[in-house]
Amino acid sequence: MTTFRLVAHPERVLFRRQGVCLTGADVLHHATRLAERLEGGPVANLCRDRSCFMVAFLAALLAGTHSVLLSDRSLERLMRLRAEHPGLIVVSDDERETVDVRIGRPEAIVEPAGYNPELAPDRLAAVVQTSGSTGEPVAHAKFWGALVQRSEAARVQFGLSRDVTVVASVPSQHMYGFEAAVLLPLHCGLACAQVDGFYPADLRAALAASPGPRWLVTTPLQLKALLDIHQSAVPLAGVISATAPLETGVAQEAEAALGVPVQEIYGATEMGSVASRHTLGDGVWTLYPEVFLRGDNAQGWVIEAPYAVPQRVEDRMDVLDCQRFRLVGRPTDLLKMGGKRASLAGLNQILARVPGVQDGVFVPPDLVGRRMQVFAVASCSAEMILDALRARIDPAFLPRRVVLVEALPRNEVGKLTQSALSGLREMTLAAAS
Repeated sequence: MTTFRLVAHPERVLFRRQGVCLTGADVLHHATRLAERLEGGPVANLCRDRSCFMVAFLAALLAGTHSVLLSDRSLERLMRLRAEHPGLIVVSDDERETVDVRIGRPEAIVEPAGYNPELAPDRLAAVVQTSGSTGEPVAHAKFWGALVQRSEAARVQFGLSRDVTVVASVPSQHMYGFEAAVLLPLHCGLACAQVDGFYPADLRAALAASPGPRWLVTTPLQLKALLDIHQSAVPLAGVISATAPLETGVAQEAEAALGVPVQEIYGATEMGSVASRHTLGDGVWTLYPEVFLRGDNAQGWVIEAPYAVPQRVEDRMDVLDCQRFRLVGRPTDLLKMGGKRASLAGLNQILARVPGVQDGVFVPPDLVGRRMQVFAVASCSAEMILDALRARIDPAFLPRRVVLVEALPRNEVGKLTQSALSGLREMTLAAAS
């Protein structure tokens, strides 16, 4: 049987933090020691520091268990998780959280590496939960062979050399951040850099402190914020964006400012990343090496990849061949009102282009009643936004009102969950009463 080592290149630097360089051997050493403290069920890995996350992830595998990754860190969610996973061990590097095992930042060492076993492809490595942007979070099992294959496929897809440093603004608990900034280093020998903080200046500081070639892994919202700080660009080798469609205008501004093509990833928690495209190109998505589309328009399409369970694609696609497609839209994105049709993503893009709007969202009628509603962060008035929308969209989709707020309740990857939108509406109604 084919097996894969826990850390493919233990001799290489896998992590960089403020002058500290950790090799795969360093990470394995700390993981071996932590594994001795993990007795029981699966590990809920809440570590914010990327090196701590790596250590805890590997320690769970060395202890014979797997990790549970979730975006919602609330006490209520953790209590529900404990009920779902008997013996759950909560691990964190945050002193403010109540956990079972707390760990500190690992340091470089000179001792021999820890145990670096070969794992079978069907070994359960993690259970990753969706963000809840379309409802209740859903758990998806991730097996070792599929994770290894997809890491190598991504490295080839983007032409990443092994001396690359990945600077990611996405948390490790999200599938996108997990793949790009944790699994790529572990499986392909690249390095990732720690980003201390959540602001654009923190991300730029991490880029400036990292040796080249640097690849920025980010989201549309974070990329736009980075461009808005008006500082000289740090030389980059590439930019990757995911979690939401990237507006053409933002991509154009980014390429002009950063001097490299901006590429997007297509994927989801259940399947991981499977395809990419140049945002300003012809709109065609190309699947990763050894990843294929099977099926037809009548029966639907399925993604197939080595060691992975075939995944049915819910998105509407124009399939060009077994490895290329155009994305038409998502079933949940299509709105039908007054005999008219519109794309929710398209409406949000129109809103984002209204002068003075920094952030905004259309909320469909199923959450707010019989008419659309808009929440926006803007320097202009609600009436000005409404007038601009009236000139750009069909009257059937014109919002009942525009509500100005100080900030939208986006999560760490810039998504708005249904529960967050419901809470925003309730707060607005309470303030108006």
